[in-house]
Amino acid sequence: QAKEAAGSPEAKGHDGPAANPAGPRPAIAGGGVVGLLRQLGRLEDSRQRAAEMFRWLVAPVPPAEFLERHWEREPLLVRRGNPGYYAGLFSTADFDAALRDSEVHFGTHLDVTSYAEGMRETHNPSGRALPAVVWDFYHNGCSLRLLCPQAFSRTVWHFLSILQEHFGSMAGANTYLTPPGTQGFAPHYDDIEAFVLQLEGKKHWRVYRPRTDTEVLPQFSSANLTQAEVGEPVLETVLEAGDLLYFPRGFIHQGNCLPDVHSLHITVSSYQRNSWGDLLEKLLPAALQMALEEDVEYRQGLPMDYLRYMGVANSDAVDARRTAFMEKVQSLIKKLVDYAPIDAAVDQRAKSFLHDCLPPVLTRSEKSLSVYGFPARWQDGGPCNVNIPITKDTEVRLLRHGIVRLCNEEAGVMLYYTTENSRVYHKEELKFFEIDPEYTDSIELLLSSYPNHIRVGTLPCETLQDKISLAMLLFEKGILTTKKSLVQV
Repeated sequence: QAKEAAGSPEAKGHDGPAANPAGPRPAIAGGGVVGLLRQLGRLEDSRQRAAEMFRWLVAPVPPAEFLERHWEREPLLVRRGNPGYYAGLFSTADFDAALRDSEVHFGTHLDVTSYAEGMRETHNPSGRALPAVVWDFYHNGCSLRLLCPQAFSRTVWHFLSILQEHFGSMAGANTYLTPPGTQGFAPHYDDIEAFVLQLEGKKHWRVYRPRTDTEVLPQFSSANLTQAEVGEPVLETVLEAGDLLYFPRGFIHQGNCLPDVHSLHITVSSYQRNSWGDLLEKLLPAALQMALEEDVEYRQGLPMDYLRYMGVANSDAVDARRTAFMEKVQSLIKKLVDYAPIDAAVDQRAKSFLHDCLPPVLTRSEKSLSVYGFPARWQDGGPCNVNIPITKDTEVRLLRHGIVRLCNEEAGVMLYYTTENSRVYHKEELKFFEIDPEYTDSIELLLSSYPNHIRVGTLPCETLQDKISLAMLLFEKGILTTKKSLVQV
């Protein structure tokens, strides 16, 4: 059965102290999500912020226990008895404000759905989702799915931008608003790890195990399923505001509203196409290409007569030539490991992750110490505070640890970064620039010294001008912040 953590004496023990090599933990208590974000903003290290965010997400279950017992294995139900736990993250008022104040479009940002008598339907008109139309759909029993709440809510954006660094994989979200007594979606399974956060009202959930071994941790989501196809639930519960339900990809699920209350929940997701197999899809073609270039054995011709004894028609034949052929293939595959550019393949996946990433949300302090708070402006008939006074004594550090990736590619050494990404998935092209190979040691020093500041003069470039030029470039891209404000206004 799925594990349930509640406000019982046993479960309360989950929130006890544990060793934390990153430093002291903040006292994360009340104040909902807004209070949480404020407290996390006091932590200097973005990796620690992300770890604490995840700890809060699954509390009172300790993260180590969650990863050992539940992650990719079993559902988890957390009853908190605290309706304000997610306060400030997203609400029906925020939903309404997005419809009124932003360009929300049917299909692109918002889906209108229903599920009745075993039939799932989508009712999206074309064009902008205006409040009068949307709320009429809802009034008539349709569910509303906002596909990209982070584009319309700064709090959701802030929340996900921190959490994504913990996963090392895109953290996305959908919000679901369901009228009383209705269901919006058919039973199905997804290709993501799902964290359901109940924000308002209540919802009745049923979760089912994967039906076959091939549906365990699937690469792709399922089609809509019927009740006859799903069997008996492994978990059935009613989520209330403040509760959490986690289930791994491949677990079939469905939720419906109780007759007397609406439901608003947000599903936070991660780990889409982030498996060993997905890494190997990048790695094996590259390994084979290197083997073909460097090892003549891979370029030697196949036996002239191999078509006579290989293939399905010959699979039952007892033939020494077949045995030799199989052994040769196995030998070449084993030797392929020696040519596998594993680090380069990981860098390519990291590059894709940086493209998926939300841009960082800056604290007031971070903004004042970055290019985003630099006081250049038009004043008294001309621009003032134009020059960025970085010197050898200026102390700098990365804005976040996870915002850059250094990749050595055929075209040169590229630095990929997230500070200019969009809040809308892949609205912008992947951001990068080529750097002189001489600068790679400096980038690595900035990464290894984070979250501490270092003097620009200590960057391992050949000349002082190079040190200042590199620091200036990174500062102007929003990648570096300074220890002290560069200009006193």
